[in-house]
Amino acid sequence: MSIRFIATAKLPTQWGEFSIHGFEEAVNGKEHVALAMGDVADGKPVLIRVHSECLTGDALFSQRCDCGPQLEAALAAISKEGRGVVLYLRQEGRGIGLMNKIRAYALQDKGADTVEANEQLGFGADLREYAICETMLEHLGIKKVRLLTNNPRKVKALEAHGIEVVERIALQTGRNPHNEGYLQTKQGKLGHLLDGDKPS
Repeated sequence: MSIRFIATAKLPTQWGEFSIHGFEEAVNGKEHVALAMGDVADGKPVLIRVHSECLTGDALFSQRCDCGPQLEAALAAISKEGRGVVLYLRQEGRGIGLMNKIRAYALQDKGADTVEANEQLGFGADLREYAICETMLEHLGIKKVRLLTNNPRKVKALEAHGIEVVERIALQTGRNPHNEGYLQTKQGKLGHLLDGDKPS
């Protein structure tokens, strides 16, 4: 996948100062960013989070998902280590886009689960693409990662694109009464590892 680097700038946050690296996909103009802290190009495995954009959870504090708390926990973990990266990918709603995500929410309000809602709209359960991660990590000089995720499919996707995942670190936070069914569906239908489950 053709993706080009645009620019780097400082980004002070409540967790410390990151550098923000902008990238753009050549085919569709979709924009993605990497937030990096510390020396990530020293050859040692880097703590990373590959986070797909969730406007409702990340910015609007929705409790329908666990995305916002996961993003904050990842930034806090990287800050604690003083070194790491968040790849923030613009693929809202597991790849269906914001307006379709709201349509999916409406179907969930009527009883569909998160996977059924996507499928009723004519989409696959998860349309996210991770090929762009290879180029973004290559630009940052990263070859080996310690991945903050509950999603074993994400591990396999990165490995399929030549990224060595030396460790998967669980990121379990943000559970609340509003997203209990959502998390159960991610566990049951999408294979996410929750409550200390180990990959089989």
